[in-house]
Amino acid sequence: MSARALREVLKQQESANNLNNDLSDVDESESPPDSPQPFSNPFDLLNDQDQQEQESEPSDVETSSTVKKEDDDKKNTATNAAPSNKKSKKKKKKKNKTKELSSNTDDVDSLDSILNDLSFGVDLSGGRHQPSNGKPESVNGAGKRCTTNILQVDPKFLSADNELRRIFGSKVVNSFEKSNQAGSSRQLGRPRRRVIQKYKKTIIISPSDHWPRWDGSLSMELLENKNGCNYFRYVHSSTYDLAQQQFEAAKSSHDLNTIASILLRYPYHIDSLITLAEYFKFSGELQMSADSTAKALYALECAWHPLFTPLQGNCQLKYEHDTNKPFFTTLFAHMKNMDRRGCHRSALELCKLLISLDSDDPMGALFCVDYFALRSEEYKWLERFSEEYNSDNSMWLYPNFSYSLAICRFYLEREERLKETETKATSSDLMKQALMLHPSVVKKLVVKAPLKEQVWSKIVNHSFFGKDETGSESLDHLINIYVEKSYIIWRLPELHNFLKDTALLIIEKMEINQSEARDWACVREEAFASNKNEYSHLMVSDFSDSTPTIPPENLQNFMVDPRLLEMHNNDGNHNQENGDGVVRLEVTDQNALAVLLEAMMPWVDYETGEGDDMPQDNED
Repeated sequence: MSARALREVLKQQESANNLNNDLSDVDESESPPDSPQPFSNPFDLLNDQDQQEQESEPSDVETSSTVKKEDDDKKNTATNAAPSNKKSKKKKKKKNKTKELSSNTDDVDSLDSILNDLSFGVDLSGGRHQPSNGKPESVNGAGKRCTTNILQVDPKFLSADNELRRIFGSKVVNSFEKSNQAGSSRQLGRPRRRVIQKYKKTIIISPSDHWPRWDGSLSMELLENKNGCNYFRYVHSSTYDLAQQQFEAAKSSHDLNTIASILLRYPYHIDSLITLAEYFKFSGELQMSADSTAKALYALECAWHPLFTPLQGNCQLKYEHDTNKPFFTTLFAHMKNMDRRGCHRSALELCKLLISLDSDDPMGALFCVDYFALRSEEYKWLERFSEEYNSDNSMWLYPNFSYSLAICRFYLEREERLKETETKATSSDLMKQALMLHPSVVKKLVVKAPLKEQVWSKIVNHSFFGKDETGSESLDHLINIYVEKSYIIWRLPELHNFLKDTALLIIEKMEINQSEARDWACVREEAFASNKNEYSHLMVSDFSDSTPTIPPENLQNFMVDPRLLEMHNNDGNHNQENGDGVVRLEVTDQNALAVLLEAMMPWVDYETGEGDDMPQDNED
């Protein structure tokens, strides 16, 4: 409506109605007004609008609202008053909602502040609250850090099935799983009704359908919070202690049947599962061994404390506590199983977890983390790890890192085509440094790989590369571990040629001047100055890809310390296994009846001495 039309309506109503504004509604309901109705033909106002100009002033809008309130017609008053009342109600509701939201946000903020005070630096999502600057916290004045970004574990790479799907594709893996399920169903015969069980959600291990539910016999307690790092320890229940006593009695008598009966009553007894896994491994049942290891690790993972977040690298589980040792043993065995299946990225994440849980590295994970990084092509990560893990930057002194960093730089140069603009040393310089620092590695690699080119005989026969020992038992032990673990990498043609060319360059340089070799020898002596073997607790066989087997008649006595077996294999009189699986036994100081019974076994063959003229009964 235009302003002029509204003014005319106001004049007419002011002349007709002389009553007060408060009693106008009552008068309108009792009797109709005497004045002529101005809205008898409302279309006249529309005609006036077409002829006159439109004005949109706020005063006109207010006058229109007053006109509608003072209108005599009941229908007009009802229809005009309704929208204004609705708008006012909506405004009131909006104000009430904003007040409620503000009060709710205040309550949430207060709850978050309380939970943050009680969470020991751990947020509700399982991660760790980082400082505002995003830098990791330091532990002590020695320069070590409880949590480092370099050791944070990515949970999406922990699953071996996911890695196999990334390598071979989902279709191949699914078809393989279906074929295995079909084969197992044929062996079982008539299908049975499956019992659906609810398993506890875990990160490292996905439980199988045939596993029993976790019995809750293990738990974990928080020992202390020191320098932003939480220290934990496993705790046994009374039922678990009873099972442990039965296990110790069975172990002393070498009774596997008793251990099997313990697992029937206590299906998640860790030591019994570890022993059963070792039994299956020595008998050649690698899949059953891996299943037992995974079941033990699943039970240990179910017992985690709510504040135990090892994937973030801010938790410590010290190996010095006896109840924590099975977790390290089981996790190391599971890492080896992932490596055996070809899931090197999963093995790398597990290796990072082992390093982060105990800075003392009781399992020797530092001496295989470089291998897993190279196999999973995590070259940049390995360089960052060697620079950031130790504050003194001494990782390159170890033989495994000395050679692996050269390989990293070799592949990064091929990928990124790094040239003189790069501030880091080149791959050739790093390989020269590795060969000068640890020359005895070359001869052992040539024998272990093996490298059969004629030029290697010239390299190995040189005085600089021909030494078998370095004079340090610790260094010799680490070199043996490196060669046993990483020899297969040097079979690649590009790395084989890279090592060969660099070794030949060093030989040419040594013929001119040998002063640099003496300098590197001094560095080696200072880095490994101890006369004792500081790494004697690490067994070379634990880093080997080969799986040893034991004849069935000797499996009953296999529950002994593996170090005793390795010491027995290192002495003069030991059993030898040929490539065809036949075990060679010595006859010296043996019982004649025992020799006769063992000779009847198809996998046993006795040595006949060093004389070649002795007759062989087994020859065709």
